[in-house]
Amino acid sequence: MRSLAPSLVGAAAIALFAAASAHADDKFTYMTNWYAQAEHGGFYQAVAQGIYKKHGLDVTIKMGGPQVNITQMMAAGQADCIMGSSDIQMMQVREGGVPVVNVAAFMQKDPQVLIAHEDVKKFEDLKGKTLLIGAQANRGYWPWLKAKFGFTDEQARPYTFNIQPFVADKNAAQQGYLTSEPYAIQKAGVKTTVLMFSDHGYPSYAVTVSCMDKTVKERSKQVAAFVKASAEGWKSYLADPAPANALIKKDNPNMTDEQLAYSVAKLKELGMITGGDAAKQGIGVITDARAKASYDFLVSAKLLDPAKVDVAKTYTTEFVKDLKVLP
Repeated sequence: MRSLAPSLVGAAAIALFAAASAHADDKFTYMTNWYAQAEHGGFYQAVAQGIYKKHGLDVTIKMGGPQVNITQMMAAGQADCIMGSSDIQMMQVREGGVPVVNVAAFMQKDPQVLIAHEDVKKFEDLKGKTLLIGAQANRGYWPWLKAKFGFTDEQARPYTFNIQPFVADKNAAQQGYLTSEPYAIQKAGVKTTVLMFSDHGYPSYAVTVSCMDKTVKERSKQVAAFVKASAEGWKSYLADPAPANALIKKDNPNMTDEQLAYSVAKLKELGMITGGDAAKQGIGVITDARAKASYDFLVSAKLLDPAKVDVAKTYTTEFVKDLKVLP
Protein backbone atom coordinates (compact mmCIF):
# COMPACT_ATOMS: atom_id res chain seq x y z
CA MET A 1 0.00 0.00 0.00
CA ARG A 2 1.36 3.35 -1.02
CA SER A 3 2.05 5.80 1.84
CA LEU A 4 0.65 9.35 1.77
CA ALA A 5 2.86 12.04 0.36
CA PRO A 6 4.51 14.19 3.11
CA SER A 7 2.57 17.27 1.96
CA LEU A 8 -0.75 15.41 2.37
CA VAL A 9 0.26 14.19 5.85
CA GLY A 10 1.03 17.82 6.79
CA ALA A 11 -2.32 19.03 5.41
CA ALA A 12 -4.21 16.29 7.30
CA ALA A 13 -2.43 17.19 10.56
CA ILE A 14 -3.25 20.89 10.11
CA ALA A 15 -6.92 20.07 9.41
CA LEU A 16 -7.12 17.90 12.54
CA PHE A 17 -5.48 20.62 14.65
CA ALA A 18 -7.86 23.26 13.30
CA ALA A 19 -10.88 21.07 14.09
CA ALA A 20 -9.63 20.50 17.65
CA SER A 21 -8.93 24.18 18.33
CA ALA A 22 -12.24 25.36 16.84
CA HIS A 23 -14.33 23.81 19.65
CA ALA A 24 -17.48 25.61 20.73
CA ASP A 25 -17.13 28.28 23.40
CA ASP A 26 -18.26 27.26 26.90
CA LYS A 27 -21.84 28.32 27.55
CA PHE A 28 -22.26 30.55 30.61
CA THR A 29 -25.41 32.27 31.89
CA TYR A 30 -25.36 35.35 34.14
CA MET A 31 -28.60 36.68 35.55
CA THR A 32 -28.96 40.33 36.52
CA ASN A 33 -31.08 41.59 39.40
CA TRP A 34 -33.22 44.11 37.48
CA TYR A 35 -34.21 45.33 34.03
CA ALA A 36 -31.24 46.15 31.79
CA GLN A 37 -29.63 49.48 32.66
CA ALA A 38 -26.28 51.28 32.75
CA GLU A 39 -25.51 49.65 36.11
CA HIS A 40 -25.20 46.39 34.12
CA GLY A 41 -23.23 48.02 31.31
CA GLY A 42 -19.91 46.20 31.64
CA PHE A 43 -21.54 42.79 31.18
CA TYR A 44 -23.46 43.91 28.10
CA GLN A 45 -20.30 45.55 26.74
CA ALA A 46 -18.38 42.28 27.06
CA VAL A 47 -21.09 40.61 24.94
CA ALA A 48 -21.29 43.46 22.41
CA GLN A 49 -17.52 43.71 21.94
CA GLY A 50 -16.84 39.96 21.81
CA ILE A 51 -14.76 40.09 25.02
CA TYR A 52 -16.41 36.98 26.49
CA LYS A 53 -15.82 35.18 23.21
CA LYS A 54 -12.15 36.17 23.32
CA HIS A 55 -11.99 34.41 26.71
CA GLY A 56 -13.63 31.25 25.37
CA LEU A 57 -17.15 31.87 26.67
CA ASP A 58 -20.56 31.97 25.01
CA VAL A 59 -22.35 34.19 27.54
CA THR A 60 -26.08 34.76 27.86
CA ILE A 61 -27.23 37.64 30.06
CA LYS A 62 -30.72 37.05 31.46
CA MET A 63 -32.64 39.99 32.85
CA GLY A 64 -34.05 39.92 36.35
CA GLY A 65 -36.92 42.06 37.59
CA PRO A 66 -39.20 42.75 40.55
CA GLN A 67 -41.03 39.41 40.33
CA VAL A 68 -37.98 37.25 39.55
CA ASN A 69 -36.22 35.23 42.27
CA ILE A 70 -32.79 35.01 40.68
CA THR A 71 -31.27 33.05 43.59
CA GLN A 72 -33.93 30.38 43.22
CA MET A 73 -33.33 30.23 39.48
CA MET A 74 -29.58 29.81 39.96
CA ALA A 75 -30.15 27.08 42.59
CA ALA A 76 -32.38 25.32 40.02
CA GLY A 77 -29.56 25.42 37.45
CA GLN A 78 -31.01 28.17 35.21
CA ALA A 79 -28.00 30.46 35.70
CA ASP A 80 -24.33 29.86 36.45
CA CYS A 81 -23.95 33.04 38.50
CA ILE A 82 -26.17 35.96 39.46
CA MET A 83 -25.85 39.66 40.22
CA GLY A 84 -26.22 40.31 43.92
CA SER A 85 -27.56 43.75 44.77
CA SER A 86 -24.86 43.73 47.44
CA ASP A 87 -22.40 41.39 49.12
CA ILE A 88 -24.47 41.85 52.28
CA GLN A 89 -27.58 40.48 50.57
CA MET A 90 -25.68 37.41 49.36
CA MET A 91 -24.27 36.72 52.83
CA GLN A 92 -27.85 36.62 54.13
CA VAL A 93 -28.87 34.32 51.27
CA ARG A 94 -26.12 31.95 52.41
CA GLU A 95 -27.50 32.01 55.95
CA GLY A 96 -30.89 31.13 54.42
CA GLY A 97 -29.46 27.83 53.20
CA VAL A 98 -28.32 28.57 49.63
CA PRO A 99 -24.53 27.95 49.40
CA VAL A 100 -23.69 31.08 47.42
CA VAL A 101 -20.30 32.80 47.31
CA ASN A 102 -19.29 36.29 46.09
CA VAL A 103 -16.46 36.03 43.53
CA ALA A 104 -16.28 39.65 42.30
CA ALA A 105 -17.82 43.05 43.06
CA PHE A 106 -18.07 45.54 40.23
CA MET A 107 -19.32 48.48 42.28
CA GLN A 108 -16.87 49.42 44.97
CA LYS A 109 -19.55 51.55 46.66
CA ASP A 110 -23.19 50.73 47.28
CA PRO A 111 -25.30 53.16 45.18
CA GLN A 112 -28.06 53.37 47.81
CA VAL A 113 -28.92 56.96 48.73
CA LEU A 114 -31.45 59.06 50.57
CA ILE A 115 -32.89 61.88 48.47
CA ALA A 116 -34.03 64.96 50.37
CA HIS A 117 -35.35 68.38 49.43
CA GLU A 118 -32.68 71.03 48.96
CA ASP A 119 -33.02 72.54 52.46
CA VAL A 120 -31.40 69.35 53.81
CA LYS A 121 -27.60 69.46 53.63
CA LYS A 122 -26.58 66.38 55.64
CA PHE A 123 -27.99 63.18 57.13
CA GLU A 124 -28.34 64.81 60.56
CA ASP A 125 -30.84 67.31 59.08
CA LEU A 126 -33.27 64.44 58.49
CA LYS A 127 -34.04 63.83 62.16
CA GLY A 128 -37.79 64.13 62.65
CA LYS A 129 -38.56 64.16 58.90
CA THR A 130 -40.63 61.50 57.13
CA LEU A 131 -38.41 58.86 55.51
CA LEU A 132 -39.88 56.77 52.70
CA ILE A 133 -38.13 53.42 53.02
CA GLY A 134 -38.84 50.05 51.34
CA ALA A 135 -39.41 46.93 53.42
CA GLN A 136 -36.18 45.29 52.19
CA ALA A 137 -34.14 48.05 53.83
CA ASN A 138 -34.91 46.48 57.21
CA ARG A 139 -32.49 43.70 56.31
CA GLY A 140 -29.87 46.10 55.01
CA TYR A 141 -29.13 49.76 55.43
CA TRP A 142 -32.02 50.86 57.67
CA PRO A 143 -30.52 49.39 60.89
CA TRP A 144 -27.21 51.02 59.87
CA LEU A 145 -28.88 54.43 59.37
CA LYS A 146 -30.63 54.16 62.74
CA ALA A 147 -27.40 53.26 64.55
CA LYS A 148 -25.33 55.88 62.73
CA PHE A 149 -27.67 58.88 62.67
CA GLY A 150 -30.28 58.13 65.34
CA PHE A 151 -33.23 57.75 62.95
CA THR A 152 -36.28 55.95 64.33
CA ASP A 153 -38.86 53.48 63.02
CA GLU A 154 -41.52 56.12 63.80
CA GLN A 155 -40.09 58.31 61.01
CA ALA A 156 -40.30 55.56 58.40
CA ARG A 157 -43.16 55.19 55.93
CA PRO A 158 -43.37 52.62 53.11
CA TYR A 159 -41.66 53.50 49.85
CA THR A 160 -43.80 52.33 46.93
CA PHE A 161 -41.25 52.98 44.13
CA ASN A 162 -43.22 56.08 43.18
CA ILE A 163 -41.54 59.51 43.53
CA GLN A 164 -44.82 61.47 43.79
CA PRO A 165 -45.24 61.26 47.62
CA PHE A 166 -41.73 62.71 48.01
CA VAL A 167 -42.30 65.40 45.38
CA ALA A 168 -45.52 66.45 47.15
CA ASP A 169 -44.13 66.51 50.70
CA LYS A 170 -41.38 69.05 51.47
CA ASN A 171 -40.84 67.36 54.82
CA ALA A 172 -40.05 63.94 53.31
CA ALA A 173 -36.95 62.15 52.07
CA GLN A 174 -36.92 58.89 50.14
CA GLN A 175 -34.61 56.02 49.39
CA GLY A 176 -33.14 55.70 45.94
CA TYR A 177 -30.40 54.34 43.73
CA LEU A 178 -27.77 56.94 42.85
CA THR A 179 -28.22 56.47 39.10
CA SER A 180 -32.01 56.17 38.98
CA GLU A 181 -34.47 58.03 41.26
CA PRO A 182 -32.41 61.27 41.45
CA TYR A 183 -32.70 61.46 37.66
CA ALA A 184 -36.49 60.96 37.71
CA ILE A 185 -36.91 63.59 40.45
CA GLN A 186 -34.66 66.04 38.58
CA LYS A 187 -36.84 65.51 35.49
CA ALA A 188 -39.87 66.38 37.63
CA GLY A 189 -38.23 69.76 38.29
CA VAL A 190 -37.53 69.26 42.00
CA LYS A 191 -34.21 70.40 43.48
CA THR A 192 -32.71 67.87 45.86
CA THR A 193 -29.78 66.87 48.03
CA VAL A 194 -28.55 63.31 47.44
CA LEU A 195 -26.89 61.64 50.43
CA MET A 196 -24.80 58.52 49.79
CA PHE A 197 -24.46 55.93 52.53
CA SER A 198 -21.04 54.77 51.33
CA ASP A 199 -19.60 58.26 51.90
CA HIS A 200 -20.32 57.78 55.61
CA GLY A 201 -18.94 54.31 56.16
CA TYR A 202 -21.63 51.94 54.88
CA PRO A 203 -19.38 48.99 53.96
CA SER A 204 -21.31 47.13 51.30
CA TYR A 205 -20.16 46.29 47.79
CA ALA A 206 -22.76 46.20 44.98
CA VAL A 207 -23.24 44.49 41.61
CA THR A 208 -21.58 41.25 42.61
CA VAL A 209 -20.89 38.10 40.66
CA SER A 210 -22.28 35.47 43.01
CA CYS A 211 -22.20 31.75 42.27
CA MET A 212 -23.03 28.44 43.93
CA ASP A 213 -20.15 26.74 45.75
CA LYS A 214 -20.57 23.83 43.33
CA THR A 215 -20.12 26.09 40.28
CA VAL A 216 -16.99 27.70 41.74
CA LYS A 217 -15.54 24.24 42.34
CA GLU A 218 -16.61 22.49 39.14
CA ARG A 219 -16.43 25.39 36.65
CA SER A 220 -13.61 27.45 38.14
CA LYS A 221 -11.99 27.96 34.73
CA GLN A 222 -15.22 29.39 33.29
CA VAL A 223 -15.89 31.53 36.39
CA ALA A 224 -12.35 32.95 36.16
CA ALA A 225 -12.82 33.73 32.46
CA PHE A 226 -16.21 35.37 33.14
CA VAL A 227 -14.84 37.58 35.92
CA LYS A 228 -11.83 38.68 33.87
CA ALA A 229 -13.84 39.37 30.70
CA SER A 230 -16.46 41.28 32.74
CA ALA A 231 -13.74 43.50 34.26
CA GLU A 232 -12.47 44.23 30.74
CA GLY A 233 -16.08 44.88 29.69
CA TRP A 234 -16.51 47.47 32.44
CA LYS A 235 -13.30 49.24 31.49
CA SER A 236 -14.44 49.35 27.86
CA TYR A 237 -17.98 50.48 28.80
CA LEU A 238 -16.77 53.51 30.77
CA ALA A 239 -14.61 54.52 27.80
CA ASP A 240 -17.37 54.13 25.17
CA PRO A 241 -20.78 52.87 26.35
CA ALA A 242 -22.49 52.91 22.91
CA PRO A 243 -22.12 49.17 22.02
CA ALA A 244 -23.56 47.97 25.35
CA ASN A 245 -26.26 50.63 25.43
CA ALA A 246 -27.64 49.32 22.13
CA LEU A 247 -28.04 45.86 23.72
CA ILE A 248 -29.45 47.31 26.95
CA LYS A 249 -32.18 49.14 25.00
CA LYS A 250 -32.92 45.97 23.06
CA ASP A 251 -33.48 44.02 26.30
CA ASN A 252 -35.24 46.94 28.01
CA PRO A 253 -37.07 49.10 25.42
CA ASN A 254 -38.21 51.51 28.16
CA MET A 255 -34.63 52.63 28.74
CA THR A 256 -33.80 56.03 27.22
CA ASP A 257 -30.52 57.45 25.91
CA GLU A 258 -30.86 60.33 28.37
CA GLN A 259 -31.22 58.02 31.38
CA LEU A 260 -28.26 55.92 30.21
CA ALA A 261 -26.09 59.02 29.76
CA TYR A 262 -27.05 60.31 33.24
CA SER A 263 -26.25 56.96 34.85
CA VAL A 264 -22.89 56.53 33.10
CA ALA A 265 -21.91 60.09 34.11
CA LYS A 266 -22.70 59.31 37.77
CA LEU A 267 -20.82 55.98 37.68
CA LYS A 268 -17.76 57.84 36.40
CA GLU A 269 -18.06 60.99 38.52
CA LEU A 270 -18.26 59.06 41.79
CA GLY A 271 -15.81 56.29 40.90
CA MET A 272 -18.42 53.61 41.50
CA ILE A 273 -16.56 51.04 39.37
CA THR A 274 -13.02 52.40 39.37
CA GLY A 275 -12.65 54.03 42.81
CA GLY A 276 -11.60 52.62 46.17
CA ASP A 277 -9.49 49.46 46.01
CA ALA A 278 -10.27 49.03 42.29
CA ALA A 279 -8.06 52.03 41.46
CA LYS A 280 -4.93 50.10 42.45
CA GLN A 281 -5.99 46.46 42.55
CA GLY A 282 -8.24 46.31 39.51
CA ILE A 283 -11.91 46.48 38.53
CA GLY A 284 -14.08 43.88 40.28
CA VAL A 285 -11.82 43.46 43.31
CA ILE A 286 -13.03 42.13 46.67
CA THR A 287 -10.73 42.56 49.70
CA ASP A 288 -10.69 40.60 52.94
CA ALA A 289 -11.05 43.82 54.94
CA ARG A 290 -14.18 44.97 53.09
CA ALA A 291 -15.84 41.56 53.15
CA LYS A 292 -15.22 41.38 56.90
CA ALA A 293 -16.64 44.90 57.38
CA SER A 294 -19.88 43.86 55.62
CA TYR A 295 -20.07 40.68 57.70
CA ASP A 296 -19.33 42.49 60.98
CA PHE A 297 -22.09 45.03 60.26
CA LEU A 298 -24.63 42.26 59.68
CA VAL A 299 -23.62 40.49 62.89
CA SER A 300 -23.67 43.70 64.98
CA ALA A 301 -27.12 44.62 63.57
CA LYS A 302 -28.35 41.08 64.37
CA LEU A 303 -29.09 40.52 60.68
CA LEU A 304 -26.83 37.46 60.51
CA ASP A 305 -26.07 34.66 62.96
CA PRO A 306 -22.28 34.10 63.03
CA ALA A 307 -22.87 30.56 64.32
CA LYS A 308 -24.57 29.75 60.99
CA VAL A 309 -22.27 31.54 58.55
CA ASP A 310 -18.47 31.60 58.46
CA VAL A 311 -17.28 34.85 56.84
CA ALA A 312 -14.55 32.95 54.92
CA LYS A 313 -17.21 30.97 53.06
CA THR A 314 -19.21 34.02 51.92
CA TYR A 315 -16.60 35.24 49.39
CA THR A 316 -13.38 34.33 47.65
CA THR A 317 -10.59 36.54 46.30
CA GLU A 318 -9.35 33.67 44.11
CA PHE A 319 -10.75 35.15 40.89
CA VAL A 320 -9.91 38.83 41.50
CA LYS A 321 -6.63 38.96 43.42
CA ASP A 322 -4.42 38.72 40.32
CA LEU A 323 -6.78 40.29 37.76
CA LYS A 324 -5.28 43.76 37.68
CA VAL A 325 -7.68 45.16 35.06
CA LEU A 326 -6.78 48.71 36.08
CA PRO A 327 -9.00 51.70 35.28
